[in-house]
Amino acid sequence: MYYKKLPRRERERLRRRNEMLAAALKLFSEKGYHNVSMHEIAQRAEFAIGTLYKFFRNKEDLYKTLVRSTAEEYHRILKDVLDQETNVLSSVKNYIAAKAEFFSDNFITLRLYFAETQGTSFNIKAGLDQDVRKLYNEIIEQLSSTFGKGVQEQVFRKLDPYYMAVALDGIINSFLLSWMEDPKRHLYKKGVPIITDIFLSGVLIKGGNRTN
Repeated sequence: MYYKKLPRRERERLRRRNEMLAAALKLFSEKGYHNVSMHEIAQRAEFAIGTLYKFFRNKEDLYKTLVRSTAEEYHRILKDVLDQETNVLSSVKNYIAAKAEFFSDNFITLRLYFAETQGTSFNIKAGLDQDVRKLYNEIIEQLSSTFGKGVQEQVFRKLDPYYMAVALDGIINSFLLSWMEDPKRHLYKKGVPIITDIFLSGVLIKGGNRTN
């Protein structure tokens, strides 16, 4: 909706930018970040190399833009889920499901990011960590508030809400890494009910209703 309201010239600029990012993502996923040149990206996107440099200073800038845009979309989706007026138990379940959906839809980008940032070369993360971590922390704090409300309503045990949020995210990310290592064996969406059961077994007050 927002995109359609932009002036035609701005819409065209965004379209071209997105085509460049899509071409870069495909090449990165095929050959790895370090084995792709800006010339290859421009050629795949069918733009002149000069046009590519009008949008991105260099390959690292392009990569950071790609990851940052994914992180911003991730933040928006999860924030919308936690902002919904529903009971705390449904909020937590919806949060887990939303993360699974997002990861499935952005598998290539996430696999690339994990491969590059957890490998031997960390220089690519310079200047990016703070941006992504800020978005991550905002979501953890919002999830923590949901758990805090659940503790007050006696849905969840009297545990530190912040660490409950961190624990849930840790379980989800463990499943994510297993899925990325072997997508055929560890289908991520099938792990959603397992994640939900493992986590809620530890934080729900005994006798609490899991169906709400």
